Amino acid sequence: MLVIDKFSRKPIYEQVIEGIERDIVTGILSERDQLPSIRELSAMLSVNPNTIQKAFQELDRNGVIVSGQGRGCFVADGAVLKIRERLSVKLAEIEDIAAELAQAGIEEENALDAVHRAYAKK
Repeated sequence: MLVIDKFSRKPIYEQVIEGIERDIVTGILSERDQLPSIRELSAMLSVNPNTIQKAFQELDRNGVIVSGQGRGCFVADGAVLKIRERLSVKLAEIEDIAAELAQAGIEEENALDAVHRAYAKK
């Protein structure tokens, strides 16, 4: 279930993108499932329809969803793989952060504990 934090510093359209992607990789949404219409999702989340449209356009551009004129938006074939490929790039960022922590004298165990806590939250 998609939840928006209107007090977050993260833009709402990014929260919508992350929420839909999370629903896809966790199996709540499957390939070829139809997404709610822009109007429906806008009403459900109490968000401006233009914000939902922007999120859908980004998801479409990334190949996560496909939209059919007058038919709605659907989860694309291979969406899970595309999302995981995009997120795997973040592993390099984690490596850079770990290098910074090591240089600052932060114990490896503390860094690994932070990673374990993050995985426990999923």
